[in-house]
Amino acid sequence: MSNKNRTTKRGIGLLSLVFLLFLTLKLAQIGLVATWSWWWVFAPIWIPVAGALMILIIYAILVIVSKN
Repeated sequence: MSNKNRTTKRGIGLLSLVFLLFLTLKLAQIGLVATWSWWWVFAPIWIPVAGALMILIIYAILVIVSKN
């Protein structure tokens, strides 16, 4: 029986950490972040999602165009 080494990633990711930092600073009204729009506070969450959606849309368009 083989004994494989399995590693699991645990902990918080960089973007999640940045989001929590921005959220804390915004709610505590500390520094320049206190004046930011909520869109920018949540940017570490929505920008990667928007980027992935854009890539999927571009891929879908390329697939549709290449079939014609």
